[in-house]
Amino acid sequence: MKTICYLADGSSPHTIKWCDYFKKRGYNIHVLSLNGGKIDGVTVHNFDANVVEQRNKGLLQKMGRIKFIDEMKRTLKEINPDLLHAQYASSYGFLGTLLKKHPYAISVWGTDIYEFPNNGFIQKQIIKHNFRKADYIFTNSRAMAREVNKYTNKNVDVTFFGVDMERFKPVEVKKDDAFVVGIVKSLEKRYGIEYLIKAFKLLKDEYPNKKLLLKIGGSGQNLDNLINLVDELDLKNEVEFLGRIAPNSIAKTFCSFDVTVFPSLREGFGVAAIESQACEVPVIVTNVGGHPESLDNNKTGFIVESKNPEQIKEKIVTLMNDENLRKNMGKQGRKFVKANYEVNQNFHDIEELYNKILNK
Repeated sequence: MKTICYLADGSSPHTIKWCDYFKKRGYNIHVLSLNGGKIDGVTVHNFDANVVEQRNKGLLQKMGRIKFIDEMKRTLKEINPDLLHAQYASSYGFLGTLLKKHPYAISVWGTDIYEFPNNGFIQKQIIKHNFRKADYIFTNSRAMAREVNKYTNKNVDVTFFGVDMERFKPVEVKKDDAFVVGIVKSLEKRYGIEYLIKAFKLLKDEYPNKKLLLKIGGSGQNLDNLINLVDELDLKNEVEFLGRIAPNSIAKTFCSFDVTVFPSLREGFGVAAIESQACEVPVIVTNVGGHPESLDNNKTGFIVESKNPEQIKEKIVTLMNDENLRKNMGKQGRKFVKANYEVNQNFHDIEELYNKILNK
C-alpha cells in the first residue's frame, strides 16, 4: 500500500476532497495540519498552531510556525510516506522544504501565488525557494500555471478541482416569489462582493416595480462593511445575508438562485462557479485569474470586467428578461461541468501523475 502525506489544512473542504478520493483508492493517507481537522479513515496530525488567530499577523509572527519542524520531522519519519505533498505553496510549501523529504510536490491554490509573493521582497524569495525545492508543482488552472512560471521555469501540471455531480445537481427547493440573484463565497474584499451589491442597486433603480432579491451566503472579515453598504444603499429589505452555508446545503442554496454572480477581484480558478453550473444555475464571473476557465462564455454564463457594477447589472438583466435563455444556459452549464470538471475524472488524472511519480 502506497502512503501519501499531505501538508495541509485538515479542516479544508479541498483537503478533505483529496483525502477521500485517494483513501477510497487504497492509499494510506496522513495529514500534517497546523490547525487540526477530522477526516474519516485518514490520520490527521494536529500541530495546533492557532492559524485563525495568526491570519492577519505579519510575516515574522507566521514564521514562528517553524518551531513545529522538529516534531513534524519525527512524525514524518514514523509515517515514512512514498510522497510528501504540500497543499498551498506559501505556508505549507515552505514547511515542506524544511522537512527535506522527497519526492516532494506542491499544489498552488490561488492567494498563495496571486497575493503572497506580491506582499514584499522576502515573500517573493520564499515562493521562489519553495518552487526550487519542489520536485513537482501542481495548480488548478492554466492561468495560475502561467503565474507560477513567473517564479520558476519548472513544468507545472494543471490538476483541476472537480465537482461531485451527484452532490451538486438540480434539486427541488422552495423558490421565492422574486427574481433571485445570489452568491456563496467567503466575505473577503478580494471577492468583490461590494460590486455585486452596487450592481443590484442599479438593477433595483432600473426595475423599481419588479420583485428582486439578493442573497449572499458565506462568512468572513468583510461582513460588517457589506452590511453597512447595504444600509447606505437602502437595500435592507431586498438583501439577505445567509451566513455560513453548511457543505451539505450549498447545492440547495445554489438551486434557490436564478443566477449566481462571482465579482472577484482575484481568483485562482472558480470552484463555486462550476458548482453553480452543475446545479443548472447560470453564472456571471469576472475576467480575472482562472475565472474564465470555469465557464463556457455566452453559453453557460457571462464574463464581465472586475469592479464594473454596470456590466454585472446588464448581464443580470439579460438573464432576468429571457427565461428560455436562462434555462438553456443552466442545462448547458451542467453538460460543460460534466465534460470538463467531473471530480472522479479530475482525480483520475491526478492519480496518473501520482503513478508516474511513485513509479520513478
